[in-house]
Amino acid sequence: MNKIIFKGTCTACITPFTENGIDFNALEKQIEYQIDNGIDALCILGTTGEAPTITDEEYEAVAKFSYEKIAKRVKFILGSGSNCTKKAIEKSQFAQKIGADGLLVVTPYYNKCTQKGLVKYYNDIASNVDIPILCYNVPARTGVNILPQTMAEIAEIKNIGGIKEACGNMEQICETARLIRGKTALYSGDDNLNLAMLSIGSMGLISVASNLAPKEVSDVAKLYFAGQNSEAVALQEKLLPLIDACFTEVNPIPVKKGIELIGLGSGIVRAPLTELEEEHVLVMKKALTDLGFKLKV
Repeated sequence: MNKIIFKGTCTACITPFTENGIDFNALEKQIEYQIDNGIDALCILGTTGEAPTITDEEYEAVAKFSYEKIAKRVKFILGSGSNCTKKAIEKSQFAQKIGADGLLVVTPYYNKCTQKGLVKYYNDIASNVDIPILCYNVPARTGVNILPQTMAEIAEIKNIGGIKEACGNMEQICETARLIRGKTALYSGDDNLNLAMLSIGSMGLISVASNLAPKEVSDVAKLYFAGQNSEAVALQEKLLPLIDACFTEVNPIPVKKGIELIGLGSGIVRAPLTELEEEHVLVMKKALTDLGFKLKV
């Protein structure tokens, strides 16, 4: 099997903003919160991190800051995908240069390539770096779906470390799992399918909800891997209202409001994203308080 970046749970981290830039104080606070609560890896500047709205200068600053603060205590994965292959290669090479343990590379968006184009895209990036690459399949956002047979072909590339699968179709995911088994790793990219994907051999979870509840989300995987299946099921079911609250609107609008509510940063998102609707704020508040969080605002 190709090199595995991590086993367990990775948080798809938000990027905290001020009105004028990056809130580095909040970013440090969030990194410490994640590590203190047992997370296994952190993905910085993925789609939950609003990477398309980040300037090149901000991208480099956030990546370097995160690497320094994580300080090899957990795995550091940097988002480096783009709808321009040249740009994705440049970002991937930068990530390798600063010491990232791996890359999260989303499929090209808007420029909707073919299945053949997907193989070439990942092969071109992999040919220019040595660190492991996680393919990210999220067709609801990108309009491109990595089909199982295509992923089986991509899995043969030497430094493909796995796939973050968020297509939402368990029949397709099961077929992908079958075809890549023994070649590369499968990771859950949908919080509501975390346990289902662990049951078919997922190496772990790449989670949005763990921005808010890192211990609880990571414990689902830890319990499952320890053979405590009934406890894992009970915890996953307990988390479902929070998971639902994280997706009442476009990610990361709700989770950033949740971060504000528990005192880890502001809920500021960058346009074209907008502030969470009040009815959904109430949903998030209830989900957090029901899990035992004390709200700060």
